[in-house]
Amino acid sequence: MADTAQPKIKLHWLDRSRSQRIVWLLEELKLPYELEIYHRNKETRLAPPELEKVHPLGKSPVITIAAAGVAEPVVLAESGFITQYLVDNTAEGKRLVPPRWRDGLEGQLGGETEAWIRYQYYLHYAEGSFMPVLVMALVVGALKSPAVPFFIRPISSLLANRVFSSFIFPNARRNLGLIEAHLGSSGGDYLCGASLTAADILMSFPLIAAQHRFDAFGAFQGGSWAAEFPRTAAYVARLEAEEGYKRSVERIREIDGDFEATF
Repeated sequence: MADTAQPKIKLHWLDRSRSQRIVWLLEELKLPYELEIYHRNKETRLAPPELEKVHPLGKSPVITIAAAGVAEPVVLAESGFITQYLVDNTAEGKRLVPPRWRDGLEGQLGGETEAWIRYQYYLHYAEGSFMPVLVMALVVGALKSPAVPFFIRPISSLLANRVFSSFIFPNARRNLGLIEAHLGSSGGDYLCGASLTAADILMSFPLIAAQHRFDAFGAFQGGSWAAEFPRTAAYVARLEAEEGYKRSVERIREIDGDFEATF
């Protein structure tokens, strides 16, 4: 008789904000899980050796799944892949994915629904296109911080402002415009339609974490990013109001004492 014991899922956690959306996903999927918390080296800001033993890049989130009868646990890294794997392999995951096929076009190349195509796109877009712009803003913005010696800061600030005006701001604005347009054409309150999907959960981190930083990138029409992209601003508020989002934040606070969406 096959062993039907529930696999043991462990979320290896280094960065609270980046891991929070995976906690949200696990809560939505109603999967039991454990959290193992790691802390960066205070001097180097690098992951501890213990996390590198789980995954050689020493990044989080990482999930391990220990199944009965399997010698080594499955190790899942990269938020998009973790999301796709868990949704595709759990019963509750079906409600977080739009229907795939248009009627009469099942199994045909190009027969997929617009909602499903968009869902798949956002699983890769969140980390592949959107996050690099935000990370660059964080890194370049550090050139203007008090950590830079005061006699160098005028030059470093000038360089940072040039990068923001010529690259970061135009690209952030272009990405926000894409999201705004998709929200306007989805036929609902979410990126892929009327219902929350795993793609929305994945997109929650970069949008919620960056919402208070966007206005520092440059001059948006109407005086703020929220004024220029009102659907996106409303969408961010909607994600923060989701019960699953609030449960995940409370879960993090129970374990780690505090939570702030930042990157």
